[in-house]
Amino acid sequence: MSTLSREQVRTMMGEVLTAQGKELPSEDSARLDAIGFRSLDFSELALQVEDELDTELNFDAPGLRSIETVGDVLDFIDELQKAS
Repeated sequence: MSTLSREQVRTMMGEVLTAQGKELPSEDSARLDAIGFRSLDFSELALQVEDELDTELNFDAPGLRSIETVGDVLDFIDELQKAS
């Protein structure tokens, strides 16, 4: 299975936000609630990641509850890719 780099996932996050007239900050420490990245946006990102990888990932993981920053999203997607 191919994997997406953190930069590729970051670009995808940016595209989700840009479609809503928002901008993704460059800092991984940026809080999702502060930039307006909601759970629906995460779902859209998850679908894009799955499409790009041509596989289903287990997004039911308990780690979803602890995602608060851009870096958390990138770490979470990294971990899911490693687990697949």
